[in-house]
Amino acid sequence: MIADSVRLALPTEAASISAIQRRGWTQTLPPDVADEVLAGVDLATMTERWQQAILRPPLAQFRVLVAVGDDRVVGFAAVGPSDDPDAEAGEDGVVAEFVVDPQAQRRGHGSRLLNACVDTLRADAFVRATWWVHATDDGLRGFLTEAGWAADGAHTEVAATEGGPSLKLVRLHTAIG
Repeated sequence: MIADSVRLALPTEAASISAIQRRGWTQTLPPDVADEVLAGVDLATMTERWQQAILRPPLAQFRVLVAVGDDRVVGFAAVGPSDDPDAEAGEDGVVAEFVVDPQAQRRGHGSRLLNACVDTLRADAFVRATWWVHATDDGLRGFLTEAGWAADGAHTEVAATEGGPSLKLVRLHTAIG
């Protein structure tokens, strides 16, 4: 591996991606939501799903990227076409997942990963990118705002299970064409 870089994920890195995602959920989600989400899927199942996403993506423009530092995966992102009801097919891409391991934050990995997400979406001919952010994740929202992203007024509320604790999301967007 090359230190401090971003590249396409390898199937053998699915376990690292899953572990980082679980640590990220613990860090960024409200405790009741994190507990429910973590209880709903085990590490082995998550690893299998990430392997499938890397080996057989659901769409040709779906990509899983990893940030590498200190000879290990320290973050990941998943990008592809937006499936929002108001998305313009072929024009709107989405950053669907984005997590930098809490142990590796504040070392430039997030900026490199963000730039790679935008470059990848642009290479796939998208002209806009969207990103659903937890309404209470001020750190991520501030990071994105500083990078030129802005709220577009869209919001939603999601829950892992019906009647379970919910999470409010706001959508940010940016032009990438």
